[in-house]
Amino acid sequence: MHTVFSTDGIHPHNTFRRWREVLGDQLVPAEMRSVGDAPFQGRIQASTIGPMAVTEIANGAMRTESTADHIRRSGRDDQVVAVMRLSGGSACQQGDRETVFGAGDLVVFDPRPGVSEAQAGCSLIVTLPRERFEALLGPSRLYTALTVGADLASTTLASTFIQELVRVGDRLTSDAAARMALIGTDLIVASLAERMAQGVPRSIHGTVTVQRAKAYVEANLSDPNLDPRQLAAAMGLSLRRLQELFHERGRHISDYIWERRLEAAAQRVADPACAHVSIGTLAYDCGFASQAHFARRFKQHHGMPPREYRIASLLNGRGGGSDL
Repeated sequence: MHTVFSTDGIHPHNTFRRWREVLGDQLVPAEMRSVGDAPFQGRIQASTIGPMAVTEIANGAMRTESTADHIRRSGRDDQVVAVMRLSGGSACQQGDRETVFGAGDLVVFDPRPGVSEAQAGCSLIVTLPRERFEALLGPSRLYTALTVGADLASTTLASTFIQELVRVGDRLTSDAAARMALIGTDLIVASLAERMAQGVPRSIHGTVTVQRAKAYVEANLSDPNLDPRQLAAAMGLSLRRLQELFHERGRHISDYIWERRLEAAAQRVADPACAHVSIGTLAYDCGFASQAHFARRFKQHHGMPPREYRIASLLNGRGGGSDL
């Protein structure tokens, strides 16, 4: 991480004014005020891993309020922000939900007005594409300002992964950084999905369950044994009940699993960074038991065999030569 701003060396009368200016540029403009009588101290560090922007903020106690006008001026309504509290605590309100969270907890906020009061401490703030979250979890209002506790193993896993990713980020190639950022995003999604399954209103329980199932599929695509029965067991449901939930949304479980495998395989086949990897290896990595089965399914879904798809992708400018 590189240091964006520090109050060290700034006259105490000017520290919070400068802090407010820099933090507004780095994240979202907002009304901010220092809380307490002690001179304000803070530090902002930042890192970018692929499409993921990570900001570490260490600050004194402060209150922040974002209005609709602030958010509109920021031009960031296509993003969500995941806050991982490393020390201290915060109380926040967004929409009709209020939350209190402390060290080890995770909370996601979407681009809507909100208010927060933070104790002195440190947080990791991860800016992520809103589209990915809504594709897997549904509308952001379902999980914004929902505390995902440190007691969940998935929360610890997501937080640890992001911190380690920041530590080694400058040693990753651009392609590797993009893939690792996607893994980090999906770990946060999986943590949210697990939390949403705890005590949600019954009217949205079916939607949450299906989104949890989809997140599980994403995390286990490489498992050749992943099938509707295993997925139902992982969700703690009977196969019949999970099938009903998918059917209510116009999907079949097995079709969804195969579609996600084929889409993931197509991304890897077309990825220049995977050009040296054999088609068979890519097939196995995406959960296919045999290359023949993979080739047949791939052609049915994408209109051409995987080798032709790879060549066409490379010739269209997405990569150089490959070991075919």
